[in-house]
Amino acid sequence: MRKFINFRFIVTLVLAVMGNVVIYAQDNVIDEVVWVVGDEAILKSDVEEARMDALYRGRPFNGDPYCIIPEELAVQKLLLNQAKLDSIEVSESEVIQQVDMMVNMYVEEVGGGSMEKLEEYFNKSATQIRETLRENARDGLTVQRMKSQLVGEVKVTPAEVRRYFKDLPQDSIPYVPTQVEVQIIVLKPKIPMSEIENVKSRLRDYADRVTKGETEFSTLALMYSEDKSSAIRGGEVGFMGRGMLDPAYANVAFSLQDPKKVSKIVESEFGFHIIQLIEKRGDRVNTRHILLRPKVSEEELTKTCARLDSIADDIRNNKFTFDDAAAVLSQDKDTRNNHGLMVNVNENTGVTTSRFEMQDLPQDVAKMVDQMNVGEVSKAFTMVSEKDGKEVCAIVKLKSKINGHKATISEDYQALKSIVEEKRKEEIIHKWILQKQKQTYVRINPKWQKCEFKYPGWIKRD
Repeated sequence: MRKFINFRFIVTLVLAVMGNVVIYAQDNVIDEVVWVVGDEAILKSDVEEARMDALYRGRPFNGDPYCIIPEELAVQKLLLNQAKLDSIEVSESEVIQQVDMMVNMYVEEVGGGSMEKLEEYFNKSATQIRETLRENARDGLTVQRMKSQLVGEVKVTPAEVRRYFKDLPQDSIPYVPTQVEVQIIVLKPKIPMSEIENVKSRLRDYADRVTKGETEFSTLALMYSEDKSSAIRGGEVGFMGRGMLDPAYANVAFSLQDPKKVSKIVESEFGFHIIQLIEKRGDRVNTRHILLRPKVSEEELTKTCARLDSIADDIRNNKFTFDDAAAVLSQDKDTRNNHGLMVNVNENTGVTTSRFEMQDLPQDVAKMVDQMNVGEVSKAFTMVSEKDGKEVCAIVKLKSKINGHKATISEDYQALKSIVEEKRKEEIIHKWILQKQKQTYVRINPKWQKCEFKYPGWIKRD
């Protein structure tokens, strides 16, 4: 239902959620201050938690982690302090989205897909787990926003990209993984009216139970809503602007006035909802909802895939082209007007391309494409739409494939341009940190000073 934006940040869930006190037997102390940056302390336990999280995520260190990690934490504190001075803030909805992403990831990786198992593993409720992550998420998002402000808009010229590539040693030329361009045609199985009426009947029943005071809306959302990311919070979506929500959902959400009432049934591209107002703040609204999706029968799914197989045969027999079929028949509105060509959007940079690395494709599409030759049209297969969670039938055509290779200016200009832009950003941040070091009080425990730091200047000599 939302348009999600993902950011990367350091989170030390495994130790932090468990709430364990880290004890260091070697010097028989529970904890100690190892760095002080401004008026902020970095504790030995902070470093240890970050190190354990890095091990959990498989992060390699090019050097001593007990040197690298404290410096990274110190840089983060410099950025957070500057963000406070510059009044940089992140919205509550952004924090909620980030926490959602991390909770969902750990539900899959630690809980085996079950929130209940994750709660049992950590012996904490879902609410307690989320609260543990909240400040980590806020700090990570704030640091990203501060960096973006420091860097501004970085532009590089083609001449700079060519110069960078020309000066690269042969063994430093980046390796570009295999990339593909894929066209897709999607058909959605018909859902019987009886199934839609069944879903609406269930939602009406939930609304009546809330209105009569028999059950809390949040309890029903937790038990029955098929929007799992909000269900674990009792259906709460978080503060959203109108443009961040499905239009049909937004129209009803922003018209609600009484938090005690439940909306009429709303149909969006994601399914059917009932909505309850929590709070309005200017042009943002916080609601909770229950989402139900009508189920597709196996018979309809089989029938729809058979129709797509027939279309694929006609394309192979040159009765019409894949491009024409996609434009006329496909029910995937994101690709239909582009001859079925799938588009890959980098959520961090906003760069759009038709090329995908295999791991960036939807899993079901990648499995099919991996076995295909260029120009080949697949047999029909089922997949779950990443956008709305609905089961659909699809066929794909492998339009082009560039095997993994060392980068060249002619084929990989955009990738090399991105590398140069990132290097320029790193240089700007590096320069800012060196300057900030001179203006900030820093004290490092003598036992932690014997390091080769990325940013010289932490230890000020008299």
